Amino acid sequence: MAVARTNAVALLGLAGELVEVEADISSNLPGFAIIGLPDAALGEARERVRAAAANSGCPLASRKITVNLSPASLPKHGSAFDLAIALASLAADGAVSAESVASVVHLGELGLDGRLRPTVGILPSVVAAARAGSTTVMVPVGNQHEAELVPGIRVVGVASLRDAAIWHGSELDPLPVDALHAAPVAEGHDHDETDLADVMGGAESIDALVVAAAGGHHLFMLGPPGAGKTMLAARLPGLLPDLTPDEALEVSSLRSLSGRRIGRALDARPPFEAPHHTATAASLVGGGSGVIRPGAAARACHGVLFLDEAPEFSSSVLDTLRQPLESGSITIHRANAVASFPGRFQLVLAANPCPCGNYGGADAECTCPPAARRRYLARLSGPLLDRIDIQLRVNRITAAQMRLSEEGQRITTRDARQRVVLARAAAAERLNATPWRLNSRVSGVWLRAPAHRPPANATASLDRALERGAITMRGYDRVLRTAWTISDLDGSSSPRADHIGRALFLRRGIS
Repeated sequence: MAVARTNAVALLGLAGELVEVEADISSNLPGFAIIGLPDAALGEARERVRAAAANSGCPLASRKITVNLSPASLPKHGSAFDLAIALASLAADGAVSAESVASVVHLGELGLDGRLRPTVGILPSVVAAARAGSTTVMVPVGNQHEAELVPGIRVVGVASLRDAAIWHGSELDPLPVDALHAAPVAEGHDHDETDLADVMGGAESIDALVVAAAGGHHLFMLGPPGAGKTMLAARLPGLLPDLTPDEALEVSSLRSLSGRRIGRALDARPPFEAPHHTATAASLVGGGSGVIRPGAAARACHGVLFLDEAPEFSSSVLDTLRQPLESGSITIHRANAVASFPGRFQLVLAANPCPCGNYGGADAECTCPPAARRRYLARLSGPLLDRIDIQLRVNRITAAQMRLSEEGQRITTRDARQRVVLARAAAAERLNATPWRLNSRVSGVWLRAPAHRPPANATASLDRALERGAITMRGYDRVLRTAWTISDLDGSSSPRADHIGRALFLRRGIS
């Protein structure tokens, strides 16, 4: 008999590659073999496919069926190959049209009764199929709205293997089934319900938050409990502009790959991830045995990664963020594969000044010995802090500050976001001929080039800080980036001395 072929998608990180699924039926003793480097879940597809085909009224041939997944050297994981394996096997037996099956990419997991279950990672798989030039994909009904988020590709949603076989030309009669759907998605974000006007006092902290949002800068807040660090961090996503369609598609793909449900439309709001301080390195940056899943840092792409009580995290876990902060990508190395995820997120760290939290405060006495204080903040390594653009001390507000804040007019999230949007537009216009759009991503070489470097009288304080060893060369560039953001917020064409002085203060605010 002839060999039948169709296509599926193998995911490695967020990237996907088309896999040719070949099925051959021979006259040997009955059997079912899957070759081509399948994992355990994919190897178990033999029993799922055979039972699903029998219960759908289109049983597989009682002969030797060999299914090859090509390229054979590419690792393949998960149960999303079930539908492709079943239809290639039926096409090899002549039960469905081999030409029709070969022209479609098939994705989906089969239940024993023949129904198709919602499958993890459908969205990035469809994106990969579209980029490879495919025009039609067949997915479970429960994933149809997710797959339709990818423009320029035809999506066929089917509830069962029987429906898929009928679509491909089988002469079976339609048999209604109860389609399997994913759990409904909760609409909105918790951080969208917060407003910057709820923050009382702390004008310096609010200004620093607006600067961080306008330039995409990383932020470290040091202060006692109750100073409002978590409240400020929770309001940062509300200050960020909406995601572009490409960014929203990337964020939704990461959610799909993580097993999280996504809505019927792309979510345009930036994500917010706040892992617990007991998080492991794999849960923070990604990993896992077998299938490599994105961690909290990858899921926070184009949004905010908030690490509350940062010194309580393991030092080795925190240091895994050093490479993503510098390169903007997360690379997971395994013995048989290397997976990459996007890592363009804003890192926000919050910490108490000591284990008891009262060091440096005027209202309570610190009970921590000096060695304990040094060990506590030493968990945040120097190389990690050197990558944080804004380092700010946050103090508790006094009763007088609270009354002044109640009587005065406080800035709202809407007003602050409008300022951020205007500042980002000014930066994007200035950087139009470069690969960057945010000040926080601009190369230090570009910043220090004669055509873009501020005049010497404006950078005098920054030059002195570098000479004294108060900042590193990386810190020098980061102060310049922050100064450009402050300049954009003020509507200036270039950073002035006061802009650079303020940026230097934001850099050294906890010293």
